[in-house]
This record gives sequence, structure tokens and C-alpha cells, in this order.
Amino acid sequence: MNINIKKLEDFYYKNKRLPSYSELAKLFNYKSKSSAFNLAKALIKKGILNKDNFGNLIPANNFLYKLKVLGEVKAGFPSAAEQEDLEQLSLDDYLIKNKEASFMLKVSGYSMKDAGILPGDMVLVDRSVKAQENDIVIAEVDNNWTMKYLKKNKSRVYLQAANKRYNDIYPQSDLKIAAVVKAVIRKY
Repeated sequence: MNINIKKLEDFYYKNKRLPSYSELAKLFNYKSKSSAFNLAKALIKKGILNKDNFGNLIPANNFLYKLKVLGEVKAGFPSAAEQEDLEQLSLDDYLIKNKEASFMLKVSGYSMKDAGILPGDMVLVDRSVKAQENDIVIAEVDNNWTMKYLKKNKSRVYLQAANKRYNDIYPQSDLKIAAVVKAVIRKY
């Protein structure tokens, strides 16, 4: 089977999801949904697609384009540059351990600036990770959502900003940790 995976990737980037079987048939000019179903089955076998718990198509490890890792760069004193083709790396594979439990949020506000998280950044979060003290978390505190460090003071749990202008947040009634921040993505 020789199909143009780029069509599928383009659909995914444009729509932020994979096509339904009907859309898959239309995308590849198939006359029936059963042909699209067989295509999906073949792509699942190749590790390009998977199905979620509801039977919807989702990306698998081999779906997204992999970037070449060409070597290392020193962040200290300048040194002679060396380039070697080390491996290929999918950013999804590198950043995401559990695709079904991961999502991204766009940051607003400056409360986490000293942690290097600025307005306009995207944070990749995982809701399957159990939050530990000092993790940066997405939390609902007293019916308001925020991103802060999770802290403990004796027997009390609280949230702490990475900006001295913001006070610590001690929940008045309710604190729910929704996810743990796993990566910060900034486009220059």
C-alpha cells in the first residue's frame, strides 16, 4: 500500500483531529467507507494510526514527521561546531508519554515568569501524572483555574507563583489538581 500520508498530516494540522471514516474516504478518493476502514486498518498495522477507547482514529508513534537530531550545542563558552546525524526524533515521542491524557494550554499572565513561562507560551500538560510537591500544576482552586507550583506547608497544601508580586494561594474550600505541566513551548 503506497498512500500519501502527507494528506493525512495536513488534515490533522488543519482540523486538530484525524478524519472520520467518511472523511478518510473522501480524502483519498475512495467510493466507500469500507475502503476507508481497510485503509485505517492498514495504517494501524503500520503504527501510523491507533484507535481511542471510543473507536476514533488517533495518531500513533509513526504518524508525525520526525526531525533529525544533528548533534549537541554548548550553552557555555563557544566551541568548534560539530554536526553528526545522531538520530531522528518525533517531538511527540520526546514530549508526550500518554497521548490520551495530554493536552496543551495557552498561557496568559505573568505569575510563572520566573519559571520561564510567559504569556503566549504553550504548556503541554498530562492529567495522568500524580502531582508531587514542587510540580507546576494546572489546578482548580475555589472554582478558579490557575497554573502554579504545588507546595506543602506542614499539613496544608497551597499554590505558589513563580513571581514575587503574586501571593501564595491557600484554598478556602476546594483544590483539585487537573494536570501536571510537562513542557513549555515557545515560538520565536
